[in-house]
Amino acid sequence: MMPAESAMQRTTARPSPARPAEGSVLGFDFGLRRTGVAVGELLLGIAHPLETLAQPDQAARFARIGQLVTQWRPVLMVVGMPTHPDGGVHELAGAVERFARQIEGRFGLPVCFTDETLSSDAASRDLAAQGIRGRRQKPLLDQAAAREILQSFFESLRVAA
Repeated sequence: MMPAESAMQRTTARPSPARPAEGSVLGFDFGLRRTGVAVGELLLGIAHPLETLAQPDQAARFARIGQLVTQWRPVLMVVGMPTHPDGGVHELAGAVERFARQIEGRFGLPVCFTDETLSSDAASRDLAAQGIRGRRQKPLLDQAAAREILQSFFESLRVAA
């Protein structure tokens, strides 16, 4: 089984006995150059954009994620898994799977995947509605997309309940 296929099979937002009912959650919109981060609370089900990680090297990015883990003390991490509109495996799926395994291994926290299809488009529309358009969106877009991903995860938990 290819890594991307295993990630897609693990994509779920159903409550499980291993998933806590409350606590902070960090959400990630992984990208090769930038990774958006959002934070939310399981009990409230509300996500907020946090920051965009744009460190040039992986070690610096993971050091910053470590600082965020210390600060927010999450009980769970959610990573957006890209798919093609037809449901096919996206070319970034393998890199997303590796990123998820790395944060799970480094920080000892469970990681869930959720579909990130069109999260950047939704984030761009939300920013435009706030009066942030064009080039002004660039530094905020990834964290806004992470918020969309995490909010989508929370909403799927409500539907599954």
